[in-house]
Amino acid sequence: MNRKAIAWATFDWANSAFPTVVSTFVIAAYFTQGIAPDPATGQAQWGWMQTIAAVCIALLSPILGALADNGGRRRAMLAACTLLTGMFTALVWFARPDPSWTLYALVCVGIATIAFEIGTVFYNAMLPEVTTPRTMGRVSGLAWGLGYAGGLACLGVALVLLVQPNPSLFGLDRGASEHVRATALLVGLWTVVFAWPVLLFVPDPPGARLPVGQAVTACLAETKRLVQGLPGRPDMLRFLVARLFYTDGLNTLFAFGAIYAAGVHGMGMEQILLFGIALNVTAGLGAAGFGLVEDRLGSKRTVMVALASMVVLGAALLLTDSVAWFWGLAMALGLFMGPAQAGSRTLMAQMAPEGQCAAHFGLFALSGRVTGFLGPAALAAVTAATGSQALGMSTVLVFLVLGAGILATVRPVRG
Repeated sequence: MNRKAIAWATFDWANSAFPTVVSTFVIAAYFTQGIAPDPATGQAQWGWMQTIAAVCIALLSPILGALADNGGRRRAMLAACTLLTGMFTALVWFARPDPSWTLYALVCVGIATIAFEIGTVFYNAMLPEVTTPRTMGRVSGLAWGLGYAGGLACLGVALVLLVQPNPSLFGLDRGASEHVRATALLVGLWTVVFAWPVLLFVPDPPGARLPVGQAVTACLAETKRLVQGLPGRPDMLRFLVARLFYTDGLNTLFAFGAIYAAGVHGMGMEQILLFGIALNVTAGLGAAGFGLVEDRLGSKRTVMVALASMVVLGAALLLTDSVAWFWGLAMALGLFMGPAQAGSRTLMAQMAPEGQCAAHFGLFALSGRVTGFLGPAALAAVTAATGSQALGMSTVLVFLVLGAGILATVRPVRG
């Protein structure tokens, strides 16, 4: 890979600490076990927070993506989103293990989630500029693998330096869960420190930079034109609808995996961290491995194989009450997480017209978030109605199956 591609890929290393440590394994579990009154209530509250964040992301992503295309400020907007993600993540440090901190913790994580997701719009739109169409799948897949490695490394540091030592290092009070809350400080710092290469070595595309007022007017017009033109581009429309469903399932799986492991299988914080590290190893291997063959296999076929495998393994995972089988099935499922996401990113980059990449990745983010409230809401509603975390998690499989069925009808053509 060239220098631009390497710099672009390292942002996945920086960015993946947030979904790994905050959204999935540590802070999510800390919220349900330490802050919320009980795990089921915490899972429902976390689900509604994710729902509100998803609505905000769906509304903002297409407009800001078009603004980046027209205003030539993609790099500055990525920097702003990265700083907001790091800052509001670090503020979770102040959320003490008491129900009175529920709203504060949810607001901090919610704002950080919005900034993180919108930042990926600008980041993903840079993919066609750092590589060629022939190697796009490889670069995207390897970058996603590097992201899992970054999440793994951050989890490892959190486990060794913060969560595991007893007595805690740095004078952290375990009774007040400071050894767990400090992981939020670690992620905030990690995100900001490792994000600089893409901001330094991947400049904005050449072209006139419109004044802010003109850029806003142009971006609104472009967003309206893109949305109105989708019925005339049935393959793009079906791809976005397919991704709408299977990304709802994937995001819900990422957001509630650790919560499920803690509530159903009784995993403590150290076990959850070890589980997260092991899952990131298999997920990174899967993303990098599929990345090496995706350009030959095809991005659509890669995503289809990944989704089908996750449905089968996910169903088996929810049916088992054995901790050993849960671990084994989860590790196998992890092999297909990265390919489903990296292949989708490559497919959008291949289908988007030249010069409109950020706007189309805004639609890409919209398709992943416009109904993003449905996954967490369905999980929260079923969990609240039945009192069963397993039945709540089963809603994930429905979204994956719907998405795969629609994706099967898509012809991956550009324009």
